[in-house]
Amino acid sequence: MVQSPPKLITIDEFIVNYGDSNCYELIDGELTEMEPTGPHEQVSGFLGRKLNVEIDRLDLSYFIPPRCLIKLLGTSTAFRPDVLVLDQTRLINEPLWQQEPVITSGLSIKLIAEVVSTNWPNDYARKVEDYALLGVPEYWIVDYLGIGGREYIGKPKQPTVTICTLREDDYQKQLFQNDDRLVSSMFPDLQLTAQQIFAAGRIAM
Repeated sequence: MVQSPPKLITIDEFIVNYGDSNCYELIDGELTEMEPTGPHEQVSGFLGRKLNVEIDRLDLSYFIPPRCLIKLLGTSTAFRPDVLVLDQTRLINEPLWQQEPVITSGLSIKLIAEVVSTNWPNDYARKVEDYALLGVPEYWIVDYLGIGGREYIGKPKQPTVTICTLREDDYQKQLFQNDDRLVSSMFPDLQLTAQQIFAAGRIAM
């Protein structure tokens, strides 16, 4: 039997029909289902908590929304990051914010973290390109299972946090493993190791 190609939907249709659901992203007009595991959510929650502590400590005008979409202008793509740090002072320039939790400008974003799961090629390739074009200053790829390709995390494969820092139009990448302390341009005093993040995805005995 010949399988029909997936029905493409517009970005506006996606926001209306799936904007309230945390289970979907839109990539080039195709609905993409997100299936996070419990450990994935443990890692996401841990990262959000640690970053919120640093935001409070420094009394920054940043916050982490529990639910938010990033709409890439001129495309049929909308991402739903695992952790998104926004600059509250910039939201006045967001055209959709008063009606929907949707961000369209990289100027509103301070940091994005994606926790890697089975769709890891999107995190390591597609989103690196799109977030750089959007102008997101810092992008973390948190591969707590070490499942990304060897070209991204090395050989032998192991759990890795990749921090991408925007330099002009491209990301400069630095890999953190084991007890390496993360180096963040957004949070330079952050005291957090890669191993602490990986441990957050384990079930306490």
